Amino acid sequence: MHAHRRAARRLAGVLALTLPAMLAACADGPTGVSPTGTDDPVPVQVDAARDELAGLAAAAQDRHLTATYTFAPGRGTARPVAVTSANDGSWRVDVPGWGRDGTVDVSLAATSDGLFQCALPSAGWTQPAGCVRLGDADDAVPRRLDPRVQHPFTDWLEVLTDRRAPLAVSPASALPGVTGRCYAVDSTSASLNAPLDVGVYCFREDGTPVAVRAAFGTLMLVGEPGRAPATVELAGAVTEGEPVGRDAPTPEPS
Repeated sequence: MHAHRRAARRLAGVLALTLPAMLAACADGPTGVSPTGTDDPVPVQVDAARDELAGLAAAAQDRHLTATYTFAPGRGTARPVAVTSANDGSWRVDVPGWGRDGTVDVSLAATSDGLFQCALPSAGWTQPAGCVRLGDADDAVPRRLDPRVQHPFTDWLEVLTDRRAPLAVSPASALPGVTGRCYAVDSTSASLNAPLDVGVYCFREDGTPVAVRAAFGTLMLVGEPGRAPATVELAGAVTEGEPVGRDAPTPEPS
């Protein structure tokens, strides 16, 4: 009997020491995990912003329109940019004062026949508008011919909808004069070839792009968009000439 009593007292002592710790561990749950099952509520906000922006960018891909944007480059004066997204998926963006050291207006367009750059009548282009084929419709514009302002309306929308793209997205304050939802977009990749320019992207609920602020400058919607055409028309006839570069041509030696 005495041996049984001593064993019972030892067992009670062990339980008295270990039971509170076991109960505390059960109440606290796994170390470092919040009651919601996440380490930090901030990633939830970031994921929500990424999903919201992806949804707006997808709506923008389906949003066919004609619109005018004010383009303020990092250097130089602001100018109007005409954007057309046609119902058949073709598009055209006219950029004044881009070519030949700011003296030639250019137009980029993608149709079922390919990707084109057109030179428009302007101070540095006194002949009729003419277009040069740069490649297939889904080809990238060569870097030396790329004004970059067309990207927020074309291929960058696809990047914004891709959850696998190396991007970090968070809500941002609306840019001055902008009515819409704005998001700060950064790259999470160390590669020099980022899939888009980091910056602030703003959309209306229907997917209308209303503003972009990125490395190439700032685009701001002017007025209300108009109805989209069935397809875009090139600015001029297609020729076998050379596309217009950004720099002024070097004078040939006499």
